[in-house]
Amino acid sequence: MPETGGKNGTQHSLEISLDVSQISGEAEAQELRVAARAQDGSLTAKTVRAEPGRHVVVELRFAEHPGPLQVLVGPATASESDLVNLQTISVNVSGRQWEEGTKLSISPIVITPYYWWWWLEWCRTFVIRGKVVCADGSPVPGATVCAYDVDWWFWWTSTEQIGCATTGADGTFKMEFTWCCGWLPWWWWRERVWEINPDLISKVSATLEQDPRIRLGRASAQPSLAVFSDLLGPATPIRGQLVPADTERLEKLRKTLVTKFPSSSELTALRVWPWWPWWPWWDCNPDVIFKVTQDCTAPGTVLLQEGVDHVRFNVGVDTTVTLTANELACCRRQCPTQPCTEGECLDISDICTVPIDEVGGNAGTSGPVGYAYPGAGDRAFGGQVDIYEANIVTGIDYYEVQYLSASGWASLPPGAAMNFSRKWEQPPLAPGDPWSSAWVPFPFVNRVVAGSSASVSVVETREHYETTTGFGLPKFWTVYEWLVIPIDSSKFTDGTYEFRVVGWRDAGGGQVSGPAVIPGGTYTLQGGEVLPVCGNPTLTNSVVLAFNNRLEPDPGAILPCGAGSTHVCVTEPNTNIISVKVDGKTVAECGTVDTAGAVLEVEFLAEDLSGNLASYSLTAVYGSSHAVDLLALRSQPGGSLTLVSGDAVGPTYAEALAEGVPAPVWRGGRMKLTVDAAKAFPVPCCYDLELTALSRTIVSCHVDDYVYWNRSDFTVGVGVCPPPRRLQVAELPAVGATS
Repeated sequence: MPETGGKNGTQHSLEISLDVSQISGEAEAQELRVAARAQDGSLTAKTVRAEPGRHVVVELRFAEHPGPLQVLVGPATASESDLVNLQTISVNVSGRQWEEGTKLSISPIVITPYYWWWWLEWCRTFVIRGKVVCADGSPVPGATVCAYDVDWWFWWTSTEQIGCATTGADGTFKMEFTWCCGWLPWWWWRERVWEINPDLISKVSATLEQDPRIRLGRASAQPSLAVFSDLLGPATPIRGQLVPADTERLEKLRKTLVTKFPSSSELTALRVWPWWPWWPWWDCNPDVIFKVTQDCTAPGTVLLQEGVDHVRFNVGVDTTVTLTANELACCRRQCPTQPCTEGECLDISDICTVPIDEVGGNAGTSGPVGYAYPGAGDRAFGGQVDIYEANIVTGIDYYEVQYLSASGWASLPPGAAMNFSRKWEQPPLAPGDPWSSAWVPFPFVNRVVAGSSASVSVVETREHYETTTGFGLPKFWTVYEWLVIPIDSSKFTDGTYEFRVVGWRDAGGGQVSGPAVIPGGTYTLQGGEVLPVCGNPTLTNSVVLAFNNRLEPDPGAILPCGAGSTHVCVTEPNTNIISVKVDGKTVAECGTVDTAGAVLEVEFLAEDLSGNLASYSLTAVYGSSHAVDLLALRSQPGGSLTLVSGDAVGPTYAEALAEGVPAPVWRGGRMKLTVDAAKAFPVPCCYDLELTALSRTIVSCHVDDYVYWNRSDFTVGVGVCPPPRRLQVAELPAVGATS
């Protein structure tokens, strides 16, 4: 590399001879870097090819008198600034040696086999290849992946960025970086940035808490031995913060501390000091964690932030990783099934996020027809019901969705086919450019059938839109790419329905620009073919679904409900605490009892008139966040849960099935719970009896929670009023006496 440093003035030169005679001639030649560091920190350097068994001379030039110098020799893979911090060959040149003139030759620097061998390892080129994917395996394009070397001492961590790369359209990336080892030990305290790590605090504290005798000193934001002051005793000098001078004694102190600390296989595996020796300067392979960001939804959105539990110790010079992004990522969604079929066919893959082969009555499944099972628990669908495909449709420009009515296949009821939009994203086309995105509407529109006056409600296929608009990489769909149709279940009465998809071709009659209808234009379609299942042309596509809707508000709901009440004005499900008795005596609303008594009886309603009850719970809440599961007490002595009226007790759908209700119908009903009152009301307090019921319906694709629910409450005070005092006869005043 060119020489650097100096100011205008008389030029000085330093001649440095490298003696490589101790290296066997069978060894390969190396590129070496020779640097001279002045007192002001400036560096002048050159690279030279050193042949084993020979001498090589390097001349460094300075624009003016350089003064005292530190001459450093090391591998050319290390920069001149790296050489200052590496345990490499170093020779000092005093300022007095320049008194004889402007040119100086120093004694040959001998290159020993020790350094020659180590230099081959000290600074090497590492390559990390990888892919960033979403949880479903879809690639994440345009993401910035940064790799960090991470070190930790006790519960402090230090990270150093070692490379960054950007993922391509397929989510892959490649980064190259140079990694050096053989640093001077003090470099970790003088150059690295440290911070306290909450994860390590939690892990270390959990181990030390096994011995209550251990007392740590006050922790600071930076690494310090002060945290061990009580354990090491007054004989150990402790500074406020670790400094280079502390490096040499750390191993001795470690041996003392491990005898006082509980053993920990977890902390040993994580290489946490003092359970693990502290020699990071000889770590010739980095310990790597990753951070992934993307500017798609917002600049710098963090998709992955790895911590101490994710470190990859001692990665190799050629490493491959797969990184999984969180739900904030913009993913280039892949075909739900691989390989993805192309053709004039259709494979229905999912209803919401439920695979089609887990919805009864579809693709040869068993179970209640149209209901999601088994993990979903025989659940009907309601609200917006999304139907997804798993193939690429070719040769079809538009499609219509039909349902099997009492009179045969028919168009969907008005409003049942919901208009939707797809969103695309595009990573920056050039460095510094922003992400771009847009929503594309895909409305259902009426088209005239060629050769007739009839019309059908159709939507443009995604594939036809892509072909006619030139859509393609680097653009990619992020929302609703594989959606066939969102159906509004409220446009149907409750029940089970079969649907199919009919494909149509554009027959001309005007220019079509995207999926929108140009006012006044005439557009006709031809085709009208029921699309077959991909790979099975004799089988037409169809999907069977069970719908369950509810009225809100429902005129039949129990009052009070709605505003000012915890009860929702619905009957799917419905709840009501009908009566509360203690020792056979009815407790009034907001009433009190002197003591818990012997027996608590609660009669209540937990019901779903549509037969989609999922479960119910009854809990006594009291004090500050205390609760008693009253239904759990039914299995204890004297406890019972009986059916007053209805089809089964439950209190879960699985238990109702075990009682003999025919799947998928469980309505519930009126129940009576009898339990030990002292266990229901363990302390004198005011208790709120909370009755909650859930419906099994999957509402607007909320598969992981229960949108249809209801609740009723009843309060009772137990032992909160002093018992009445019974006066003795002697204490009663005489008749007619005055006080």
